[in-house]
Amino acid sequence: MSHGDITYSARMGRWEPGAAGRLREAALELYVAQGYEQTTVAEIAERAGVTARTFFRHFADKREVLFSGSELLQERMVAAVEAAPADAGPVEAVAAGLAAAAEMLGSNHAYSKRRHAVVTANPELRERELIKMARLGEALTVALTARGVAAADARLAAEAGIAVFRTGFERWVAGPRSAELATVLSDAMRQLRGLVAD
Repeated sequence: MSHGDITYSARMGRWEPGAAGRLREAALELYVAQGYEQTTVAEIAERAGVTARTFFRHFADKREVLFSGSELLQERMVAAVEAAPADAGPVEAVAAGLAAAAEMLGSNHAYSKRRHAVVTANPELRERELIKMARLGEALTVALTARGVAAADARLAAEAGIAVFRTGFERWVAGPRSAELATVLSDAMRQLRGLVAD
C-alpha cells in the first residue's frame, strides 16, 4: 500500500518514509554484492521492505534506479548556467553549472563510488550513462545559446564542460572520501584552461 512517497511494508509493520531512497540503496547493495545482471526487481523490493508493485511506482525498471536523478541534475546545472552573471563568458557559465552538480552530488562519496563501479562494470549501464551525458551536453548548449553565445561556441564550451565533469567525477570517486567534489571539478577546469593556454 502506498501514500505518496510513504510505503507500507508488512514486514516492517509500519508506515515508512522514503521508499525511493530505500530502493536505491537496496539495489546498489545487491548490484555490488551479486552483480547488476543477476539482481531482480523482486530481490531489490524485498531488501527494501516493499513490494515489487511499489518498486514500479518509483522506477520503470532496475536500470532506472541508478539514473532517476538525471533530470534533476540537468535542471540544476542548466539553471546555474542561466543564472551566471551576464558578463560571464561561456566557460565561466559552464563552470557555474559544474558547481551546481557538485552541490547536488558531492555529499555522498561512498554511494557515488559504489554506483560508479556498478555502472562502469556493465556495458548496458555505461551506454545509459553516455546517453545521459549527451543529453546534458545538449541542454547546456541550449542554455548557453539562450545567453547569446554563438551556437558553435556554445557546443564547444558545453562539451568541454561535460568532459571536465566526467573526468573530475571519476577522479573524485577514485580518491579519498575527504575530497570535495567541487574542488576536484574546479581543479579539472583549471587544468583544461591550462592546456588551452599552452
